Amino acid sequence: MIIIETTRLYLRKIQTDDYNAICSILQDINVMYAWEHAFSDEEVFEWIDENIMRYDRDGYSYWAVIKKDTNQLIGVTGLISEQADDEKYVGIGYIYNKSSWKFGYALEGAAACVEYAFETLHLDEVTAQIRPNNLSSRKVAEKLGMTIKKEFVRNFKGKEMKHFLYSRTL
Repeated sequence: MIIIETTRLYLRKIQTDDYNAICSILQDINVMYAWEHAFSDEEVFEWIDENIMRYDRDGYSYWAVIKKDTNQLIGVTGLISEQADDEKYVGIGYIYNKSSWKFGYALEGAAACVEYAFETLHLDEVTAQIRPNNLSSRKVAEKLGMTIKKEFVRNFKGKEMKHFLYSRTL
């Protein structure tokens, strides 16, 4: 079931049989450098299950990004309920396989998600939590019209990591 369609992409719910394609993304340390951690097989299963649970709980989460011309899963992007400094936000996330970088897919998918957040979910704000050294993700956020709202520290796997909270309001 397609949730969002853009010029070159379909976004649909992630399914358990997307496991291999998602492994090729989340298990690539060159893709996951901002997390400083490539996922194990078990972590990928848990990540998929968590996204499926969020669809039921929130009505949204990361969606599989399918390239229309090849029908290939090239990334995940979507809206995620998250926190920064104990404040709740709906943030946008985007993770693509390395071979899909620099073609504008992240911006195309993320822009469609921001539009979905404002027009379908009727949100007043969309955020993005981005590490300062993740320049490519920061550029996407800025092209989406987002600006830095604040800096905060996020704990991931026992390590404190500085993040920028980008924001765009309606």
